[in-house]
Amino acid sequence: MATIASWYHDGELAVQRRAAVRADAARLEGMLAPPHLEGGLARFLSDRTFAALTSRDEAGILWVSPLTGPPGFLEVADDTTLHVRATPPPGDPLHGLASGAQVGLLVIEFARRRRVRINGTIGVASPQGLTVQVEQAYGNCPQYIQQRILESAPLAAARAVRRAASLTAPEADLIRRADTFILGTTHPERGNDASHRGGPPGFVRVSDDTTLWWPDYPGNNMFNSLGNLALDPTAALLFLDFHTGAALHLSGTARLEWDAPDAGDDAGTGRRVRFTIDRVVAGTTLGLCADGVTPYLRNPPVTD
Repeated sequence: MATIASWYHDGELAVQRRAAVRADAARLEGMLAPPHLEGGLARFLSDRTFAALTSRDEAGILWVSPLTGPPGFLEVADDTTLHVRATPPPGDPLHGLASGAQVGLLVIEFARRRRVRINGTIGVASPQGLTVQVEQAYGNCPQYIQQRILESAPLAAARAVRRAASLTAPEADLIRRADTFILGTTHPERGNDASHRGGPPGFVRVSDDTTLWWPDYPGNNMFNSLGNLALDPTAALLFLDFHTGAALHLSGTARLEWDAPDAGDDAGTGRRVRFTIDRVVAGTTLGLCADGVTPYLRNPPVTD
């Protein structure tokens, strides 16, 4: 059997080397090996009520969308097959996903600060749900996850979905108040990915109605998302208002900036990510909310 030189792709390796953490990342490389959805991982998935999904719409535009359901809506069928009994609803930019679509799933338990990333391809798609053929599945550390308890809530009254190329003032304010967002990235061969970003309110800066940026905090040094961006700048963001259930979807491009100025380098890494908005979808909602939040104790303070 041929051996794999590295489970990391060229973009991940390049960022690891520039950040001088290649040895640290190598110790975690086995996490990227083929998945085994069993035991504790299967139980974790079956108990969850929230996931975020990265994929492309029928026009090829990358988006991140929330998926919600009662415990059991994520069900492991075997080592490499996951049933998802939910789909993005009408109005959501990823409504109507089809078989063959590459997807990245992020499954989070906010209350206990646990998360799992799953990457694969939709084998079967129907109005009732998706069957994902899983190619990667691994846990991430609890860093920067703000603790909150998600509870089911009636969907807000339907309102017109806004599709635009720039932010309104209320949308920019939602971003400035956010302590959490989901980042979607893509790789030309390995498909799409969804990852969590968190920090204190204000850690995401809005420069203008089409530009925002955030400091890159220290993490596990794998640089999955930033490695994707090193090869393909296509990106998508999902912001959620956990009080109202409102969702804000952004699609555009992102680039990693090295040697960032001290102002805004909250964690002292010298790295920041700048995102340019191409498309906005606002007005969708999810059937979950959380009234309270316990901030992650080691959130870096906002420095500007």
